[in-house]
Amino acid sequence: MNDVTDQGVGERMTLVGHLDELRRRIIYALVGLAAGIAAALMLGRQIVDFLRYPYTQAMEAANQQPDLSVLNHMAGLIIYLKTAMATGLIIASPWIFYHVWMFVSAGLYPKERRGVMFIVPFSAALFIVGALFFVFVVAVPVLSFLISVNNWLGLEMRITFDSHVTLMARMALVFGLAFQTPLAVLILGRVGLVSLKMLHQYRRHVVIGILISAALLTPPDPVSQLCLAVPLWLLYELGVLLVWLLAPRAKERVD
Repeated sequence: MNDVTDQGVGERMTLVGHLDELRRRIIYALVGLAAGIAAALMLGRQIVDFLRYPYTQAMEAANQQPDLSVLNHMAGLIIYLKTAMATGLIIASPWIFYHVWMFVSAGLYPKERRGVMFIVPFSAALFIVGALFFVFVVAVPVLSFLISVNNWLGLEMRITFDSHVTLMARMALVFGLAFQTPLAVLILGRVGLVSLKMLHQYRRHVVIGILISAALLTPPDPVSQLCLAVPLWLLYELGVLLVWLLAPRAKERVD
């Protein structure tokens, strides 16, 4: 009876220890997030100029004034705070991921820890590259196409900065998530859910799925849809290559 009681106390202490560790990691993550937001607040004007850059380039290419308006007195302040919070989260994300990893790793085997140590930074890097790819490569041609359609229809554009930031943030998020494709394919290959043979055999189905996803996730114009679909297809092919290089189980299933 005493052994059972002692075992129960040990389990409760272990649970309390995990909860205390979780509390500490959450506090550290929140402190890092606050520091990131504070840094973003000090760079508020530069962040606004960065978000405005694609629109300015597209409007100047169309020989139009790159004016962005607000609809009320508080709009500028609200946009400033929203962009600072989002940017602060991005700045603090490595710190937050680190503490999430420190909490989770305690319950993993050494082999699993090595896998997560590769996945987490690779995933974060892919997300950032995807978001920046949209801002610097995709946004200008997409906005130029949309502006040309409005001009062709004889419509006067009165774009609010809030709507522009919302579009930029949404599409940057979409591209950041889309750039996780090679990592997702690699994980599926590593755990044995797919093989190289399956990845090659169902390539046509994947391409159709990519086209449908691009149509659902982007504005209803062919330029933005192609700008997402083509990188998605290339990223899928990169994932297939990574499976071939790093997933021996998937290669064995081909044989």
